[in-house]
Parts: sequence; C-alpha cells; structure tokens
Amino acid sequence: MGRIPDDIIQTIRDRVDIVDLVGRHVTLKRAGRTWKGLCPFHQEKTPSFIVSPDRGTYHCFGCAEGGNAFGFLMRHEGLTFPEAVRSLAAELGIEIPETGGRGDGGVSEQVLAVCKLAAATYERALWSEAGASTRTYLHDRGLDEERIRKLGLGFAPDRWDTLTQELRKANLDPRMGEKAGLLRERDRGGHYDMLRGRVIFPIQDARGRVVAFGGRALAADQEPKYLNTPESPVFRKRESFYGLPHALEAMRRKDRAVISEGYFDRIALSRAGVEESLATCGTALTEEHVRNLRRRTKNVVLLFDGDDAGQRAMLRALEVLLPAGLRVSAALLPPGQDPDDLLASDGADALSARVDEAVPAIEVAIRRAVEEGCSTPWERADAVAKVVPLLVAIPDPVERSEFGRRLALATRTEPADVMAAIRREAREDPGEVSAEAMPRQLTPQERHYSEALRILLGEPELTKSLRVAELEEVAPNERWARFGANIHEALSSGHDASWLADQLEEAERARLTAMAAEPAPGLEDPARALQAVRDILSKLGKQKARAESKALTERLVSGGEDPKAILAEKQKQIERRRAAPSATSS
Repeated sequence: MGRIPDDIIQTIRDRVDIVDLVGRHVTLKRAGRTWKGLCPFHQEKTPSFIVSPDRGTYHCFGCAEGGNAFGFLMRHEGLTFPEAVRSLAAELGIEIPETGGRGDGGVSEQVLAVCKLAAATYERALWSEAGASTRTYLHDRGLDEERIRKLGLGFAPDRWDTLTQELRKANLDPRMGEKAGLLRERDRGGHYDMLRGRVIFPIQDARGRVVAFGGRALAADQEPKYLNTPESPVFRKRESFYGLPHALEAMRRKDRAVISEGYFDRIALSRAGVEESLATCGTALTEEHVRNLRRRTKNVVLLFDGDDAGQRAMLRALEVLLPAGLRVSAALLPPGQDPDDLLASDGADALSARVDEAVPAIEVAIRRAVEEGCSTPWERADAVAKVVPLLVAIPDPVERSEFGRRLALATRTEPADVMAAIRREAREDPGEVSAEAMPRQLTPQERHYSEALRILLGEPELTKSLRVAELEEVAPNERWARFGANIHEALSSGHDASWLADQLEEAERARLTAMAAEPAPGLEDPARALQAVRDILSKLGKQKARAESKALTERLVSGGEDPKAILAEKQKQIERRRAAPSATSS
C-alpha cells in the first residue's frame, strides 16, 4: 500500500468525533467542556480519563496514556498508524488515494484476496471427506470442532493443484499466488501448490485479515515439519505474531502478552484460558516484534521449554525485549515438555498457573549463571559477567539497581562491585541505556511553563504576537524548550493539538495531551491571555536569571577560574536582562 496523503489524514482528524469514538468503549460523562470516564488502559475506580473534543485528544492522569483519535485506535485496537487512519477513513466514507511511498499498484489488495480465498479453500477441505483424517489428528490433540472453526484451521490436500485450480475458478492472477508464497511457477509453464499434505494455520494481522500461512506436516517422514509462507507485500515475518487478533482484547484486559514458540503452543495456552498468548511465525523475536508488543503492553511472559535450548532462547529474547523497557518474566516448562504436553498431562489449571507464577526473567538468567559454577573468585566474576550485559539493557535505573543487588546476593559478591561492572559495561556500550523520559512530576518552573503553553493551546492566534525565542529562552531545560518550540511552530502554522500529537515522541505526547485535558484558564479576552503568558514568561526569566547569577557568584567565590572572565559573564547577563522585552510589551 502506498503513502496516505497528509491532507487526507488532516481531513480525517477534522471530521472524526473523538467523543463518539472513545464513547463506544468507555462510558463518558460530560465534565464542563471535556468528558470523563474510567481509563480503558488500566484498572481504576475513580475516573481519571479525559476526552477533550475541542482539542481532539484524550489523556489519562492515572497512567499517562494520551493521544488523538488515531492514537486511541492504535492503543485500543492494536493497530498501526496507517491501519488506524484507514479504519477511520472507511468509517467516515473518505476515499484514500494511494500515492508515493511503497505504491504497489494494488498488488497488496490482490495478495490479500488470494490469501482470503486460500484460507476458505483450506478450511473447506478440512471439513470435506478428504479431511477426515486431519480432523481426527486435531481432535487427538485436544481441539474440538468449535475451537477448530474459531481458529479457522484448514487442510492442504496432498495434491499439486488444489489452490491453483481455485484461483483459476475465481479469476485471480496466479502470479499473486506466487507473491503470497502459496504457488510456485513450473519450469514448463503453469503453477503448483507449495502447501501440500499439511494442517494449515492462517496467520492474521491486527485487523483479522489473513496475510500468511503456516503448515504442519501430517506424514511422519514429511520434511520440513513446519513450512511457512515467505514474506510478501502484506506479511512481514519479523513483526508478525500468530494469534494476534484473538489475543488483543485479553492483552488489554490483563496488560500482558505471553510469548510461546509455536502454533500448537499458542493454541494450548488459549485452551487453558491464557488468551493473551502469541507465537512467533517461524523466527526468533526481533526488534520489530518488540515494537509491536510495546504498543500494546509493558509486560511480557516468555514460555519456553525448561531445557538448555529453551533457556538459551529465553536469554536471546531478553536481549531484544529489555532495551525497549518491557518487564519480562519467564515461565519455564519441565524439560522435554511443551505447553501442549503439560496441558494433556496436568490440565488447564496447571498450565495457566505456570504462566501466572512466572518470575522475572533476569532472575532465571542469574540462577542459570550461578548453576554453571560460583564457588571460586573466577567463577563468581564469570557469573556476574554473564548477567551484567542484560542488566545494562534495562532502561529503568531503579530496576537495574535492584536486579544488580540480587545478582550480588546470588553470587556472594559485593553490590558495589556489581554496580561498578554495570557502569563499566554501560560505558563500553552506552547505546544500551536509554535517555530519561520527560518526568511526570513537574517542578514549579515546569508547572508555570506548562501553564503558558496551555494558554497558547487555547488561543493559537497568540503565537503571532509571541516569538518562539521568547519561549525557548526561559524554558526550564532543553527538553522543555524543544517542546515549547514544537507547540509554537504547530500553532503558528495553523495546526492543532490533535495534529501535533502525531508528530511527538511518547513522553512529549503524554505531556501535550495532559495539558489539553486540563480545564481552560478562563481567559476569554485574547489580550488578557497574551498578558498572562507574558507575565509567566517574565517570572520564569527572572527566576532563571537569579539562578544563573547565583551560579556565577559561587564560581567566583570558589576560585580556580579567572575572575575577570566570570565578571564579564555577569555583565553580559545583566545586559541580556535589560535587553529582554518586559511583560507588558506587545
């Protein structure tokens, strides 16, 4: 699919009723010019979720989730930005012309049509006379008819032309079957089916559209045991999960995702009531998978085999999950058992209990390192060295420090030595420690600055009377200066908070939607509003000047620097204050 034109996106922003959209999922009550309800993204008893129709935004003061209509759909329905835009466009009757980007001349739509037909073909074959033995196989694995139909499982007959003929009957281009990875061209012309003699697992995107297939061999000597269709214009293996649309609601409700290794593993977890489970599609976890998860939850449970291979797979997964700030637990199974085996031997309660009793994955990594030897100084140093790279990958300093303390306790080493090893590793690989997000608890200066920006959001015309430099010069820090400049630039260009929400990073977007959700200052007269902004900026400027002057005086008293240079700085500071416009200037 090609790029969605910016003017179409803006048209959707302008026409969507965010109160109506959110109100389908949240019971909202009017509260002045805003609407209030219980947050759908975390459990709460007192409403702290605010929808601001004037701004086209929402914000929760409990969990700091915020955004516009697109953001709400992305968070609530688990959609990507383009998917959210297309969903609202279809609802509003807005046609999206495809331009630029990866424009593929309708190839994606044709591949989707092929996948839809293939899913129906395989499902029909499963319930035909030819699929009797496959149905028996599935029943023997504990799947009843209701679940088989719910999952859309199918059967690819052991023939070369089952799907090829169906595509011909439907007048669909077999070359699109090739692009979907379902057909292959014969040397002498024509095509043949790639999936033959297999149980078929349809792989769906977040919108429930079939985009790919996995096939499990039915014959004992058939190789490979599992065969997946390759990447295509509509399927990216590195970011896709099996079971995603079925898991979305449970993921929102339980605020976690349970990751397993295979299709039957995911199905077994679902049978045990763990509906928030997902499986990768024939690949290890990637950064793309992690971004997909992070849009939906912060908590991940890894369910791998308890043998050495399973633990190694868990450690590899941690390397991509931890840097994203996800909180990862591990639920290890008995050696030699997968979720299907445990479900069959011990029942649904035992399998779900394994998930619920999962421990922090870092603790499993620590235990594994200690078990490999921790009696001599060298072995203790080796054990610490094995875990430290994982600790460095944890962005939160409190989590990192606490797990460092636990590592020291397990290896019988000094906590200070472990923290020194973490700092040393971080210096060698500084990219692993993420920058701090904008703090949620504001300082007095940040509150005043935020108030000035909030007035501007309510009176965008004021930006014509206010230079962006006036905002930047008195900002509490560089991050706030950049935030203020972004707001000024957006408002002075005719954009609103809803538009700006799509341009900002997560932390700044949360700050923006929090400001938009707060009650208006009540300054109806633009002249009064402008004066209020200038008063705030003047106050902030004086506070900043006093702080800078105090710092220069301390440097002068402490010695060690050229006094003339410091005095020259103080003189420049005084001249800047004299040159600065007063609060009453226009």
